Amino acid sequence: MNLTNYYWYFQSAVPSRICDDIVKYGQQLQDQMAVTGGYGNFKKLNKTQIKDLKKKRDSNIVWMNDRWIYKEIQPYVHQANANAGWNFEWDYSESCQFTKYKKGQYYDWHCDSWDRPYQKEANDPSHGKIRKLSVTVTLSDPKDYKGGELEFDFRNLDPDKKPNIRKCTEILPKGSLVIFPSFVWHRVCPIKKGERNSLVIWNLGWPFK
Repeated sequence: MNLTNYYWYFQSAVPSRICDDIVKYGQQLQDQMAVTGGYGNFKKLNKTQIKDLKKKRDSNIVWMNDRWIYKEIQPYVHQANANAGWNFEWDYSESCQFTKYKKGQYYDWHCDSWDRPYQKEANDPSHGKIRKLSVTVTLSDPKDYKGGELEFDFRNLDPDKKPNIRKCTEILPKGSLVIFPSFVWHRVCPIKKGERNSLVIWNLGWPFK
């Protein structure tokens, strides 16, 4: 799929008080070790699996399903989808993922979409669908941490193409958010100092035709 825009951003769009409310809420809930596709339940991983996982991803997360959060973020997804010219059809959002990156933590190159649609119970709203649009919201003030840059690789790690890496500096200000097709490769660089808090939401629809 050829894209004119690989991402679309809104700078300082989410009010600071909303960002603070999400962080406060997230800090009150029990977090868990973040995993990647293929690892399953983090509680069932052995030491070797955990060590292998942390070569790819090292962060802590909390899941949220609160309507007030979706209500604040999702209008920007619709707007970006239209403004960027993607016009992807989607009708369901997964749980919000509140992520805490502390010193030394990161998430290496990956894409959010999988090779095949979700296989769930027939009445599950995600059954048969794929991730189409990803959202990342910056909840921290940039002076509170160093490192942790969000980077995109516009060649999607195609070995036959030259690297085309871009730092998404547009979302450094607190309350900024970026929307991008879930098949675009990206990473979060290691945190050098402080803590970076973010919110991620994946939006699903039927597979592309």
